[in-house]
Amino acid sequence: MTKHLLPPVYTLAAAEVAELTRAELRDDGVRVVRGAYRSRALPETLATTVEVALSVLPLRASASHRTAAALLGAPVRPGPPLEFAVPPGVYRARRQGLRVHVRDLTAVDETMIDGLQVTSGPQTWLDLATTLSADELVAVGDALYRGGHLDAGTLAERLARADGVRGVVRARDCAPLLSPLSASRPESLVRYWLTTSPLPSPQPQVPVRDRWGRVVAHGDLGYPEWRVLLEYEGRQHADVEQFGRDVDRYSLMAAEGWLVLRFAARHLQAPSVIVERTRRALLSRGWRDPRG
Repeated sequence: MTKHLLPPVYTLAAAEVAELTRAELRDDGVRVVRGAYRSRALPETLATTVEVALSVLPLRASASHRTAAALLGAPVRPGPPLEFAVPPGVYRARRQGLRVHVRDLTAVDETMIDGLQVTSGPQTWLDLATTLSADELVAVGDALYRGGHLDAGTLAERLARADGVRGVVRARDCAPLLSPLSASRPESLVRYWLTTSPLPSPQPQVPVRDRWGRVVAHGDLGYPEWRVLLEYEGRQHADVEQFGRDVDRYSLMAAEGWLVLRFAARHLQAPSVIVERTRRALLSRGWRDPRG
């Protein structure tokens, strides 16, 4: 091998073959896990970190669980530790910062993202059903659905093969609640809390029409029958331009007779507050609580 000819991701063994000195390794290499490095010329991203980890794992290893979900665009922390899956019977060397699970996967249970082998959307979601709460599981499922990484058909097929798998009961309970229409984790959480409460299930992305029937706005969640809308205000709404657009939207909604409830991050810590305020809003618009 030509001296010093190394790819951006390399192992300690490859560095030794390339005759990299300790000083050169120190200057160029960022140690990600024991025995594996990333060149400082390569940006530090989740994808590059996973690529480094895969270089010291068995060839059939796939990023899995939270790490896979993050690579697929779901709202979860990818680690540490980074998580991977290997087939049964494959040797699992223990390395600090990595957690390796044994999974007997078929070809449809794995996919490629940016050149990295990753568990598929349905498989990743099923794996996370063992560790996530039901509301967070729905939020992750919505994100995978929205990103095109799972749909009702592929998820149903995976769950049909999951008899006896840990977490499958929770996954099967939550699967009917998934929707690609929720635009964010907070919207998914709020929708879950309302859907599993005694209140009617809200509709995502409710169109607001003017008197000529033109769609002039959309509500995050809502009840068209009672003309009640729910809006989540994230940090992006603090932007001056966005704030102005929001004021315009809310004015249009109110002008067309909609009652708009607005929630923020603080309310995500109190689901009961969101449910109770929505209940009172619905009652004010003529909904009848069947509980009396």
